[in-house]
Amino acid sequence: MNSTASPFETSYKNYSTAVLVRDTYTKAFMKNLTVVLVWFILSYINVSVVVTFFKNQVFYEDPRYILFIHMVINDAIQLTVTIMLFVLSYIFYFINVSFCCFFMLVAIFTTRNSPLILACMAIERYIAVCNPLRHAQICTAQRTYVLIGLTWFLCLVTETSDLFFTLATESIGFFYTSVFCLRKNVFRAPTLSDKMKALDCVYFLVVFLTLVYTYLRVLFAARALSSERSSAQKARNTIFLHGIQLLMCVLSYIYPSVEAVLSTLFPAQLLDIRYSTYLIVYILPRFLSPIIYGVRDTRFRKYLKRYFVCGLYKVKPTNEDEMGH
Repeated sequence: MNSTASPFETSYKNYSTAVLVRDTYTKAFMKNLTVVLVWFILSYINVSVVVTFFKNQVFYEDPRYILFIHMVINDAIQLTVTIMLFVLSYIFYFINVSFCCFFMLVAIFTTRNSPLILACMAIERYIAVCNPLRHAQICTAQRTYVLIGLTWFLCLVTETSDLFFTLATESIGFFYTSVFCLRKNVFRAPTLSDKMKALDCVYFLVVFLTLVYTYLRVLFAARALSSERSSAQKARNTIFLHGIQLLMCVLSYIYPSVEAVLSTLFPAQLLDIRYSTYLIVYILPRFLSPIIYGVRDTRFRKYLKRYFVCGLYKVKPTNEDEMGH
Protein backbone atom coordinates (compact mmCIF):
# COMPACT_ATOMS: atom_id res chain seq x y z
CA MET A 1 0.00 0.00 0.00
CA ASN A 2 1.06 3.55 -0.57
CA SER A 3 2.49 5.10 2.56
CA THR A 4 0.29 8.16 2.14
CA ALA A 5 -2.56 8.19 4.63
CA SER A 6 -5.80 7.10 3.02
CA PRO A 7 -9.02 9.09 3.38
CA PHE A 8 -10.35 6.38 5.63
CA GLU A 9 -7.44 7.00 7.99
CA THR A 10 -8.30 10.70 7.97
CA SER A 11 -11.93 9.90 8.73
CA TYR A 12 -10.81 7.75 11.59
CA LYS A 13 -8.94 10.69 13.08
CA ASN A 14 -12.24 12.48 13.46
CA TYR A 15 -13.19 9.89 16.05
CA SER A 16 -9.79 9.18 17.56
CA THR A 17 -6.35 10.64 17.15
CA ALA A 18 -4.62 7.72 18.85
CA VAL A 19 -5.02 5.00 16.24
CA LEU A 20 -4.68 4.95 12.48
CA VAL A 21 -6.50 2.23 10.55
CA ARG A 22 -6.28 1.39 6.89
CA ASP A 23 -7.76 -1.32 4.69
CA THR A 24 -5.37 -3.97 3.50
CA TYR A 25 -4.82 -4.15 -0.24
CA THR A 26 -6.89 -7.33 -0.50
CA LYS A 27 -9.79 -5.93 1.51
CA ALA A 28 -9.75 -2.65 -0.42
CA PHE A 29 -9.72 -4.55 -3.72
CA MET A 30 -12.62 -6.79 -2.70
CA LYS A 31 -14.71 -3.85 -1.48
CA ASN A 32 -14.21 -1.95 -4.74
CA LEU A 33 -14.77 -5.05 -6.85
CA THR A 34 -18.04 -5.72 -5.02
CA VAL A 35 -19.47 -2.24 -5.49
CA VAL A 36 -18.42 -2.08 -9.16
CA LEU A 37 -20.02 -5.47 -9.89
CA VAL A 38 -23.17 -4.31 -8.13
CA TRP A 39 -23.14 -1.17 -10.28
CA PHE A 40 -22.88 -3.22 -13.50
CA ILE A 41 -25.72 -5.53 -12.48
CA LEU A 42 -28.03 -2.74 -11.38
CA SER A 43 -27.16 -0.61 -14.41
CA TYR A 44 -28.15 -3.44 -16.75
CA ILE A 45 -31.43 -3.94 -14.88
CA ASN A 46 -32.16 -0.21 -14.81
CA VAL A 47 -31.42 0.26 -18.51
CA SER A 48 -33.69 -2.69 -19.32
CA VAL A 49 -36.52 -1.20 -17.28
CA VAL A 50 -36.09 2.32 -18.71
CA VAL A 51 -36.03 1.10 -22.33
CA THR A 52 -39.09 -1.05 -21.71
CA PHE A 53 -40.97 1.97 -20.35
CA PHE A 54 -40.08 4.37 -23.15
CA LYS A 55 -40.76 1.86 -25.93
CA ASN A 56 -44.33 1.25 -24.77
CA GLN A 57 -46.70 4.22 -24.72
CA VAL A 58 -49.20 2.23 -22.68
CA PHE A 59 -47.19 3.25 -19.59
CA TYR A 60 -46.97 6.96 -20.40
CA GLU A 61 -50.29 7.97 -18.85
CA ASP A 62 -50.16 5.71 -15.79
CA PRO A 63 -49.02 7.61 -12.66
CA ARG A 64 -47.76 4.41 -11.06
CA TYR A 65 -45.30 3.71 -13.86
CA ILE A 66 -44.34 7.36 -14.27
CA LEU A 67 -43.31 7.49 -10.61
CA PHE A 68 -41.62 4.11 -10.94
CA ILE A 69 -39.48 5.06 -13.93
CA HIS A 70 -38.53 8.37 -12.32
CA MET A 71 -37.40 6.47 -9.23
CA VAL A 72 -35.34 4.08 -11.38
CA ILE A 73 -33.59 6.96 -13.18
CA ASN A 74 -33.04 8.80 -9.89
CA ASP A 75 -31.56 5.69 -8.28
CA ALA A 76 -29.33 5.03 -11.31
CA ILE A 77 -27.84 8.54 -11.02
CA GLN A 78 -27.41 8.17 -7.26
CA LEU A 79 -25.77 4.78 -7.58
CA THR A 80 -23.37 5.93 -10.32
CA VAL A 81 -22.25 9.05 -8.45
CA THR A 82 -21.81 7.41 -5.03
CA ILE A 83 -19.91 4.42 -6.42
CA MET A 84 -17.71 6.71 -8.51
CA LEU A 85 -16.83 8.72 -5.38
CA PHE A 86 -16.27 5.50 -3.45
CA VAL A 87 -13.78 4.15 -6.01
CA LEU A 88 -12.06 7.53 -6.49
CA SER A 89 -11.51 7.80 -2.74
CA TYR A 90 -9.37 4.66 -2.93
CA ILE A 91 -7.52 5.69 -6.09
CA PHE A 92 -6.74 9.35 -5.34
CA TYR A 93 -7.41 9.45 -1.60
CA PHE A 94 -8.12 13.20 -1.62
CA ILE A 95 -10.32 14.99 -4.17
CA ASN A 96 -10.53 18.64 -5.22
CA VAL A 97 -13.15 20.44 -3.14
CA SER A 98 -14.97 21.96 -6.15
CA PHE A 99 -15.18 18.57 -7.85
CA CYS A 100 -16.28 16.91 -4.63
CA CYS A 101 -18.86 19.62 -3.93
CA PHE A 102 -20.61 19.15 -7.26
CA PHE A 103 -20.85 15.37 -7.09
CA MET A 104 -21.68 15.45 -3.39
CA LEU A 105 -24.67 17.68 -4.09
CA VAL A 106 -25.88 15.36 -6.87
CA ALA A 107 -25.56 12.39 -4.52
CA ILE A 108 -27.42 14.23 -1.76
CA PHE A 109 -30.22 15.38 -4.11
CA THR A 110 -30.86 11.88 -5.44
CA THR A 111 -30.51 10.20 -2.04
CA ARG A 112 -33.05 12.54 -0.45
CA ASN A 113 -35.35 12.26 -3.45
CA SER A 114 -35.73 8.46 -3.33
CA PRO A 115 -37.76 8.26 -0.10
CA LEU A 116 -39.93 11.17 -1.21
CA ILE A 117 -40.78 9.45 -4.50
CA LEU A 118 -41.49 6.20 -2.65
CA ALA A 119 -43.81 8.11 -0.33
CA CYS A 120 -45.59 9.52 -3.40
CA MET A 121 -45.94 5.98 -4.77
CA ALA A 122 -47.40 4.89 -1.45
CA ILE A 123 -49.99 7.68 -1.63
CA GLU A 124 -50.84 6.75 -5.24
CA ARG A 125 -51.41 3.11 -4.26
CA TYR A 126 -53.48 4.24 -1.28
CA ILE A 127 -55.76 6.28 -3.55
CA ALA A 128 -56.00 3.46 -6.11
CA VAL A 129 -57.06 0.89 -3.50
CA CYS A 130 -59.01 2.97 -0.99
CA ASN A 131 -60.60 5.50 -3.34
CA PRO A 132 -60.70 3.79 -6.76
CA LEU A 133 -63.62 5.81 -8.16
CA ARG A 134 -61.65 9.06 -7.91
CA HIS A 135 -58.22 7.63 -8.71
CA ALA A 136 -58.29 8.54 -12.41
CA GLN A 137 -59.44 12.06 -11.56
CA ILE A 138 -56.89 12.67 -8.78
CA CYS A 139 -53.85 10.84 -10.15
CA THR A 140 -53.34 12.19 -13.66
CA ALA A 141 -50.10 12.12 -15.61
CA GLN A 142 -49.83 15.92 -15.53
CA ARG A 143 -50.25 16.07 -11.75
CA THR A 144 -47.72 13.28 -11.38
CA TYR A 145 -45.08 15.29 -13.25
CA VAL A 146 -45.91 18.34 -11.13
CA LEU A 147 -45.45 16.22 -8.01
CA ILE A 148 -42.09 14.97 -9.26
CA GLY A 149 -41.03 18.55 -9.94
CA LEU A 150 -42.04 19.56 -6.41
CA THR A 151 -39.94 16.80 -4.85
CA TRP A 152 -36.91 17.92 -6.84
CA PHE A 153 -37.54 21.56 -5.98
CA LEU A 154 -37.77 20.70 -2.29
CA CYS A 155 -34.48 18.79 -2.39
CA LEU A 156 -32.73 21.51 -4.39
CA VAL A 157 -33.84 24.34 -2.11
CA THR A 158 -32.88 22.59 1.12
CA GLU A 159 -29.46 21.47 -0.12
CA THR A 160 -28.26 24.31 -2.37
CA SER A 161 -28.59 26.63 0.61
CA ASP A 162 -25.58 24.76 2.05
CA LEU A 163 -23.61 25.57 -1.08
CA PHE A 164 -24.46 29.28 -0.98
CA PHE A 165 -23.64 29.46 2.73
CA THR A 166 -20.28 27.79 2.09
CA LEU A 167 -19.51 30.11 -0.82
CA ALA A 168 -20.22 33.08 1.43
CA THR A 169 -18.18 31.91 4.44
CA GLU A 170 -15.23 30.01 2.96
CA SER A 171 -12.29 31.58 1.19
CA ILE A 172 -11.78 31.05 -2.53
CA GLY A 173 -8.61 29.12 -1.77
CA PHE A 174 -10.61 26.44 0.05
CA PHE A 175 -12.21 25.34 -3.23
CA TYR A 176 -8.76 24.70 -4.73
CA THR A 177 -7.70 22.38 -1.92
CA SER A 178 -8.22 18.62 -1.73
CA VAL A 179 -10.17 16.71 0.92
CA PHE A 180 -11.59 13.29 1.56
CA CYS A 181 -14.98 13.66 -0.10
CA LEU A 182 -17.45 13.66 2.79
CA ARG A 183 -20.22 16.15 3.34
CA LYS A 184 -18.79 17.34 6.66
CA ASN A 185 -15.41 18.01 5.01
CA VAL A 186 -16.95 20.23 2.32
CA PHE A 187 -19.77 21.94 4.21
CA ARG A 188 -17.83 22.51 7.41
CA ALA A 189 -19.87 25.13 9.27
CA PRO A 190 -21.45 23.77 12.50
CA THR A 191 -24.66 25.59 11.57
CA LEU A 192 -24.99 23.44 8.45
CA SER A 193 -24.55 20.30 10.51
CA ASP A 194 -27.34 21.35 12.86
CA LYS A 195 -29.56 22.23 9.92
CA MET A 196 -28.92 18.84 8.33
CA LYS A 197 -29.90 17.01 11.54
CA ALA A 198 -33.10 19.04 11.83
CA LEU A 199 -34.03 18.39 8.20
CA ASP A 200 -33.26 14.70 8.58
CA CYS A 201 -35.67 14.52 11.52
CA VAL A 202 -38.42 16.28 9.55
CA TYR A 203 -37.91 14.09 6.45
CA PHE A 204 -37.82 10.97 8.59
CA LEU A 205 -41.07 11.77 10.39
CA VAL A 206 -42.96 12.79 7.25
CA VAL A 207 -41.90 9.78 5.16
CA PHE A 208 -42.23 7.28 8.01
CA LEU A 209 -45.72 8.46 8.97
CA THR A 210 -46.77 8.44 5.31
CA LEU A 211 -45.47 4.88 4.99
CA VAL A 212 -47.26 3.62 8.09
CA TYR A 213 -50.59 5.31 7.40
CA THR A 214 -50.94 4.51 3.70
CA TYR A 215 -49.80 0.93 3.86
CA LEU A 216 -51.85 0.00 6.88
CA ARG A 217 -54.89 1.40 5.06
CA VAL A 218 -53.96 -0.45 1.87
CA LEU A 219 -53.38 -3.67 3.79
CA PHE A 220 -56.74 -3.50 5.53
CA ALA A 221 -58.50 -2.60 2.28
CA ALA A 222 -56.79 -5.47 0.43
CA ARG A 223 -57.89 -7.92 3.10
CA ALA A 224 -61.46 -6.66 3.01
CA LEU A 225 -61.82 -6.52 -0.77
CA SER A 226 -59.91 -9.61 -1.84
CA SER A 227 -62.24 -12.48 -2.57
CA GLU A 228 -59.40 -14.96 -3.06
CA ARG A 229 -56.74 -15.84 -0.54
CA SER A 230 -53.99 -15.77 -3.20
CA SER A 231 -54.86 -12.16 -4.10
CA ALA A 232 -54.72 -11.10 -0.46
CA GLN A 233 -51.40 -12.88 0.00
CA LYS A 234 -49.91 -11.15 -3.06
CA ALA A 235 -51.08 -7.77 -1.80
CA ARG A 236 -49.53 -8.42 1.61
CA ASN A 237 -46.24 -9.53 0.03
CA THR A 238 -46.06 -6.40 -2.14
CA ILE A 239 -46.83 -4.17 0.82
CA PHE A 240 -44.23 -5.95 2.93
CA LEU A 241 -41.46 -5.56 0.30
CA HIS A 242 -42.37 -1.95 -0.38
CA GLY A 243 -42.34 -1.25 3.35
CA ILE A 244 -38.86 -2.75 3.72
CA GLN A 245 -37.61 -0.65 0.81
CA LEU A 246 -39.07 2.53 2.22
CA LEU A 247 -37.66 1.86 5.67
CA MET A 248 -34.19 1.23 4.23
CA CYS A 249 -34.37 4.46 2.24
CA VAL A 250 -35.59 6.33 5.31
CA LEU A 251 -32.45 5.09 7.06
CA SER A 252 -30.52 7.55 4.88
CA TYR A 253 -31.97 10.31 7.07
CA ILE A 254 -30.55 8.84 10.28
CA TYR A 255 -27.50 7.15 8.74
CA PRO A 256 -24.95 9.87 9.70
CA SER A 257 -26.03 9.84 13.36
CA VAL A 258 -26.09 6.05 13.53
CA GLU A 259 -22.66 5.78 11.94
CA ALA A 260 -21.22 8.30 14.39
CA VAL A 261 -22.61 6.36 17.37
CA LEU A 262 -21.41 2.97 16.08
CA SER A 263 -17.98 4.39 15.26
CA THR A 264 -17.69 5.72 18.81
CA LEU A 265 -18.71 2.39 20.31
CA PHE A 266 -16.54 0.30 17.96
CA PRO A 267 -13.73 2.60 16.78
CA ALA A 268 -11.53 -0.25 15.53
CA GLN A 269 -14.27 -1.29 13.10
CA LEU A 270 -14.84 2.15 11.56
CA LEU A 271 -13.99 1.09 8.00
CA ASP A 272 -16.21 -1.98 8.07
CA ILE A 273 -19.05 -0.01 9.71
CA ARG A 274 -18.90 2.65 7.00
CA TYR A 275 -18.77 0.06 4.23
CA SER A 276 -21.63 -2.01 5.69
CA THR A 277 -23.90 0.97 6.22
CA TYR A 278 -23.11 2.17 2.69
CA LEU A 279 -24.26 -1.16 1.26
CA ILE A 280 -27.38 -1.36 3.41
CA VAL A 281 -28.52 2.25 3.13
CA TYR A 282 -27.46 3.21 -0.40
CA ILE A 283 -27.10 0.00 -2.41
CA LEU A 284 -29.59 -2.62 -1.20
CA PRO A 285 -32.75 -0.47 -1.61
CA ARG A 286 -31.84 -0.01 -5.31
CA PHE A 287 -32.17 -3.77 -5.83
CA LEU A 288 -35.73 -3.81 -4.54
CA SER A 289 -37.23 -1.18 -6.88
CA PRO A 290 -36.96 -3.22 -10.13
CA ILE A 291 -38.11 -6.35 -8.30
CA ILE A 292 -41.21 -4.83 -6.69
CA TYR A 293 -42.40 -2.68 -9.59
CA GLY A 294 -40.77 -4.35 -12.57
CA VAL A 295 -40.33 -8.10 -12.27
CA ARG A 296 -43.24 -8.70 -9.87
CA ASP A 297 -45.65 -6.47 -11.80
CA THR A 298 -47.49 -8.76 -14.24
CA ARG A 299 -48.23 -6.05 -16.78
CA PHE A 300 -44.72 -4.58 -16.87
CA ARG A 301 -43.05 -7.99 -16.80
CA LYS A 302 -44.72 -9.05 -20.05
CA TYR A 303 -43.20 -6.10 -21.89
CA LEU A 304 -39.87 -6.55 -20.16
CA LYS A 305 -39.70 -10.17 -21.34
CA ARG A 306 -40.47 -9.16 -24.93
CA TYR A 307 -37.54 -6.80 -25.16
CA PHE A 308 -34.90 -8.51 -23.07
CA VAL A 309 -35.84 -12.17 -22.92
CA CYS A 310 -37.44 -12.79 -26.31
CA GLY A 311 -34.80 -11.19 -28.50
CA LEU A 312 -35.07 -7.39 -28.14
CA TYR A 313 -37.87 -7.00 -30.67
CA LYS A 314 -41.22 -5.35 -30.27
CA VAL A 315 -44.35 -7.46 -30.38
CA LYS A 316 -47.79 -5.95 -30.70
CA PRO A 317 -49.53 -6.03 -27.31
CA THR A 318 -52.39 -8.44 -26.87
CA ASN A 319 -55.73 -7.54 -25.37
CA GLU A 320 -54.64 -9.22 -22.16
CA ASP A 321 -51.69 -6.88 -21.88
CA GLU A 322 -53.90 -3.85 -22.19
CA MET A 323 -55.90 -4.88 -19.17
CA GLY A 324 -55.32 -3.41 -15.73
CA HIS A 325 -52.60 -4.36 -13.28
